[in-house]
Amino acid sequence: MRLKDKTAIVVGAGQQPGETMGNGRATALRFAEEGATVLLVDKNEALANDTLAMITEKGGTASVLAADITSEVDCQAIAETCVERYGRIDILHNNVGRSEGDRGTAELDAEVWDGLMAMNLRGMFLTCKHVLPVMHEQGTGAIINVSSTASTGTCPTITYKTSKGAVNTMTQFMALENGPHGVRVNAILPGLMDTPMAIERRARERGMTRQEVRDERNAKIPLLGKMGTAWDVANAAVFLASDEAGFISGVLLYVDGARSCKVG
Repeated sequence: MRLKDKTAIVVGAGQQPGETMGNGRATALRFAEEGATVLLVDKNEALANDTLAMITEKGGTASVLAADITSEVDCQAIAETCVERYGRIDILHNNVGRSEGDRGTAELDAEVWDGLMAMNLRGMFLTCKHVLPVMHEQGTGAIINVSSTASTGTCPTITYKTSKGAVNTMTQFMALENGPHGVRVNAILPGLMDTPMAIERRARERGMTRQEVRDERNAKIPLLGKMGTAWDVANAAVFLASDEAGFISGVLLYVDGARSCKVG
């Protein structure tokens, strides 16, 4: 098992209701399958408990912590709780993010900007801030930040693109800063994925069926004309968290079926 004897924190380990699997839940399940003990962090404790039930049903080891990553007190508690329960932190997987309410520049309310930036960027900074001292003391650790191809490609709204672009540069800074301490920091940039967060809201807001939304998004993907799934993100996270990626740090890993290669 690729993560045997490692302890992982998955932030955003629950998911919105929907027909398919979300990125955070899939990653938590894959980490557990590969032998990691997982601290499942989510603002919605009930959703994290659903993930816990899936892990324990398959014989994995995990526990739940309810936390709001926009609160520094909660982010400190995430690190402290993991050490109290399991003695160490080998992996931090930052999966939380949202775009609901985002607009073009002139139409966007400042309060929406602040809320999205707090969730998408500040929260990742805070979880890293409080986990890093533990990893420094250990002399080892892996941090994975989930960004988006929207950070480098076309995006119709300003805050999501800006926040994810900042996640990329923060990831690179932290890789340089913490490399001397044995800590690797990488980012995954998912493209168009068939997840509840991507499909359910678009279907609701645009008055379309889920399949119509899927068909529209599938048509944009060069690789077999089909979106990726949460398992594609989760498998990339397993690799980056594992010793197989021991000399990989500061990488922005696209998981997008080659869509980012398209120009025009």
